[in-house]
Amino acid sequence: MTITAAIVLFAVTWFMVFFCVLPFRFKSQAEDGSVTPGTPASAPADPMIGKKAKITTVIAVVIFAGLYLVITSGVITRDNMDVFHILN
Repeated sequence: MTITAAIVLFAVTWFMVFFCVLPFRFKSQAEDGSVTPGTPASAPADPMIGKKAKITTVIAVVIFAGLYLVITSGVITRDNMDVFHILN
């Protein structure tokens, strides 16, 4: 795996995990009772983006390490995925 492929794999993994982590501990402004003028009531009262980004990074590193090991070990190859024999 090239360094570029590893960076792309990590970035995709990080953003997928981030979008899964975003809804955790979500509290809207309407639920909090203080809607800021000019924003929808469904906007988050306290988004905690920094904390969620740190949690995402820890989870993404673990998932990336697993994916990296599976890809570089040769357990799953392109030939394993060539069900219709069109990649040869």
